[in-house]
Formats: sequence, structure tokens, C-alpha cells
Amino acid sequence: MSDDATKPERLSRKEYERELEKLQVELCVLQDWVKQEGLRIVVVFEGRDAAGKGGLIRRMVERVSPRVFRVVALPAPSDREKSQLYVQRYLAHFPAAGEVVIFDRSWYNRAGVEHVMGFCSKEENRRFLELCPITEKFFVGASIQIIKYWLEVSNDEQKRRFEARIADPLRQWKLSNMDLPSRERWYAYSLARDMMLEATDTEWAPWYIVPSDDKKRARLNCLAHFLSLIPYKKVKRKSIEIPKRLKDEAYDDQKSIAGRRFIDQRF
Repeated sequence: MSDDATKPERLSRKEYERELEKLQVELCVLQDWVKQEGLRIVVVFEGRDAAGKGGLIRRMVERVSPRVFRVVALPAPSDREKSQLYVQRYLAHFPAAGEVVIFDRSWYNRAGVEHVMGFCSKEENRRFLELCPITEKFFVGASIQIIKYWLEVSNDEQKRRFEARIADPLRQWKLSNMDLPSRERWYAYSLARDMMLEATDTEWAPWYIVPSDDKKRARLNCLAHFLSLIPYKKVKRKSIEIPKRLKDEAYDDQKSIAGRRFIDQRF
């Protein structure tokens, strides 16, 4: 039997959007609980280039408050940051009470791209893999929940997505200087991934693998799994009424801007 015969049918857009909306409603419920209970949650998204991290993160945060769900996607470190403790620039973005911080790539760069592309020494990589579990155990001991996802895309699907980015001007910005070299070093990244998982998949901060060749299923499965990891309850909201305008403050606010510069109504 071929691999294609064993794959589930692709979700229709209607089915996908229906299930996504249900999950996003639950994320809003979780958000209220996180705020009420003062939880501190860190979510790490790692994976191969073009594995779908960005799209998954967008679906996670598009219906919730950016004041509660914060996305952190750091650029390459500056010279000053290179002189700091390695984890220092990531710690500056850790959550306060009532926050979920999502790292679109994280301190695990040292175990992946930095190691494979030669941006750190073998000793720096070895030391990172040795100290990372200890550091994460300290975070968890300080009541910070750490949830780590690795998105795994197949060789053929990654190639197809890179080709689509090259051909589509709306997606060309997604091609970084590291993307194409990562194709050449597919097996080096595989080895780095396995070394990372072996050293840092712990009881207190485990890794969860997300197969991502089917983006729709990957998003739904990951969001459902994320919600299952955090026990939460629906917070009762106070009834809300829109207040009436005070008549004694009546003012012709439309006439007052009539002569201002309005944009052209082209559509």
C-alpha cells in the first residue's frame, strides 16, 4: 500500500474553519482563567524551516488579547547580546502573572541553527545541552509552565514549500538566508534535532512532536493538545451594558471634522 493510501483525507476549508473556531473559543476561555489565576506559561515552537510554525502561532493568537498571549520572535543577537549569558536575552521576555509567552524559535537556536551552521562552537553546543534541562527545571520550580513543540515536516513537503515561496511574491519574504542552506544540511539538522531531544526531553519540560505536512490538521491537533495541558475553568463574566451618551455634553462631532483631510474612497 502506498503512503498516500494511508493518509487521511484532507480537511475541507469549511470543516477546518468550524473546528478552528471551536478551539479559538476555548483559547479565549483559557485566557480569562490565565488572567484570573495569575498563571505564567511559556510555549516554545521549534522545527525545521517551512514546518509551519508561523501559521500555527497566528491561529493561536488571532482571537485572543496580545496583552495576555505575547509572541516573541527575536532577530539575530547584537554584539552586546552575544557578550551576555546565552539565555539572558530570552529571560527578558518571560511572562509575568497572567501571561502566555510564545517563542517563535527560542534558546533552542543553539541546539539547531547555531550548531549546524557553525555560529557556535562544539563546546558551546555541548554545554547548552548539558545546562538547558537544569535551567528549565529552575523555571518550572518557579511556577512557570514550559510547553515545547517541535514541528516535523517531511523532506518532500519542505522542498515543495520552498518552491512555492520562490514562485509567490507574497511569500518570498519568508525565505531567509538560512532557509536554502538548510536544504543542503537536511541530515545535519536531523542529527542536531535528535541530540536536542535526547538531552532536553525531560519530565518537567517534555517535547511534543507535531507532524506538519498537513498544515490544517497540524494546527488543529496542536491547539487541541495545548488546551489539554492546562486545567482551566470558564470564568464567569459580569453582565455588560453599553452606557448612554450624556446629553448635557452634546457636541456636533461630525460637523467639526467636515473640512479635514479624508482619504479617497477608492473601494
